[in-house]
Parts: sequence; structure tokens; C-alpha cells
Amino acid sequence: MDHTFTESAGLFLTDNKVLISSVVGTVIGFLLMRVFVAGGVCVSKKRLDGKTVIITGCNTGIGLETAKELSARGARVIMACRDIGRASKAADIVKTFSGNSDVSVERLDLASLDSVRKFAGVILKNEERIDILINNAGVMMCPKWNSEDGYEMQFATNHLGHFLLTNLLLDRIKNSAPSRIINVSSSAHYQGTIDFDDINHDKNYSSFFVYAQSKLANVLFTKELARRLQDTGVTTNSLHPGVINTELSRHIQAWMTPLLFRLLQPLTGFMKTPLQGAQTTLHCALDERLDNVSGNYFSDCTEKKPSKAALNMEAAKRLWQVSEEMVAKARK
Repeated sequence: MDHTFTESAGLFLTDNKVLISSVVGTVIGFLLMRVFVAGGVCVSKKRLDGKTVIITGCNTGIGLETAKELSARGARVIMACRDIGRASKAADIVKTFSGNSDVSVERLDLASLDSVRKFAGVILKNEERIDILINNAGVMMCPKWNSEDGYEMQFATNHLGHFLLTNLLLDRIKNSAPSRIINVSSSAHYQGTIDFDDINHDKNYSSFFVYAQSKLANVLFTKELARRLQDTGVTTNSLHPGVINTELSRHIQAWMTPLLFRLLQPLTGFMKTPLQGAQTTLHCALDERLDNVSGNYFSDCTEKKPSKAALNMEAAKRLWQVSEEMVAKARK
């Protein structure tokens, strides 16, 4: 027998075993990472027949997945979106998925406090109850833009618009108790501070830190709102949905070079899908164990401790006062 051939064949088999083992290990590692990244799952089987749900910014991403699931549970879903054309197409998706035709679209531009007031007026005129309000819409790391009312865009959209909307609908939500208000925040709030001396960041603008400020505002707003809603039958909680591959990251992509974008694109495989990202919102909206839980912060369908800054109740009260003043000023 040709020993050279035998040795070559043995080396070939050994090399292929190593290659196969490496490939299998990589695939298993990827799958395990995907499971880890996916996070928690909403386990509640609760039905929402006869209930009314309002979701902001739900023509795509986690908002759309949230709308689909709550509609499938029998809720009347009101999709509050800036782009009526896209929202109408999304509503058709929700109806087809859920088999529930009780889905409506109303225009809401959270960067316009006038739009917020008009939307609230329509809701209060037409809706007898509001059982769940999900403040989901947001903008992330955009350039230094101002809202229609002259406020920094991320703070205006992510916090101030939802602050006004919630307060305008609050009596109707109270009358519908037990009811829930859910504020979609982000783990970015851990890097956030509220710059009360320059809330619009006119002196020094950083798109990320301003985003983090707006997400911290979501958590502080939830804390103070929960304090004010004690003994009303209305609960409110905030959450981090996870790192998700959605349109929200479009402004990040805008300042990347084409090469950097291509290099980072494979990382999207380790992000949550919109459906996975919606699970904590669904948990906060549905889970019966949260019937009397209010003012808390959740991630992966589990209560988590927010940042130290988010636990500062004096800052929460001050933010509420400043927000009231900004809303009132914009009306003049």
C-alpha cells in the first residue's frame, strides 16, 4: 500500500473533521447567541375583547408587531401615526394577521404639540374608553433638528409629545380603570442626564447623549406619573425593548461611511427581530402579575433596576414641571 497516499488521506480526513467541527461550533454558537439576544417572551394569554388600545408610532417595527398581537387578542386598536399612508397599509397588515377589523388610524405627529392636541380631541370625542396607552413612537440620534414648537427634536418627540398626550387623555384612562400606560424607553437611559440648564442642547449637541436624555426622561416621567396615579387603578411602567433591527437606526446609518456600514452589517444578525423586541411591551400591557405594579422599569419581560439618575424623584418632579412649562409656552 502506498503509505504516502494513506497519510495524505488521513490528513485530508483530519482537516475536514476540524473544518466540520469548526463550522458546527460556529453555527451552534450563533444559534445560542440568537436565543440569548432574543430575551424574554410574553407568556400571558389574556384576551382584550371590548378593550381599546392606543399605540403611537406603529406603522413599522415593534409598534406594528404590538398592534398585531393586541388586535389578535380582540382589542380595538387605534394606530396613532404621522404618515397616514404608511399607517393605513400597516392597518391592513394588522387586520389580515388578527382577523379583527376593529383597527383604525389617526394622524399624530409627536413633534407638533398642536398635532398632539388635535389627536387627543378626536380621541376624546369618539372613544368612550382607553384601556391601554402605549407610548411607543420615537426618533433616535437624528441631526440637530428642532420640532415645530422650537424644541430639540429627540426630546420633543420621545418625551414632550408623549407627556402632553398622556395628560390630555388621562381622565379618560382613569375612567377606564383598571388601565395601563406603557412608555417605551431604552437602556440608553443609563448614559443619560437631564440638562435642565440647556434642555435643548443648543450649546453642545451630541446626538447620542441627547437621545439618552430623552430616554431617561421617559423613565423619570413614568416614575412621577406612577406617584400621581396612586389609588386610581391606573398603572404605568417603562421598558427597554432591546437592540432591534428596525428603521429607528436610520439616522445612525446616515453618518456611516459605506465601508463602515458594510463592516457592521453582519452584526444585525445578533439584533432582536421586531417581534422579539415587542415582547416586553406586550408583557407590560398584558401580564396579570403586573395588575398592581407601577413605576417600574422592565427589560426582557423582567423587572430591572434603572439608572441611579432614573431613581431621583426630585429630578422627576422637576422634569414634570419643566415639561408643563414647555407645553404651555408652545401654546402661546
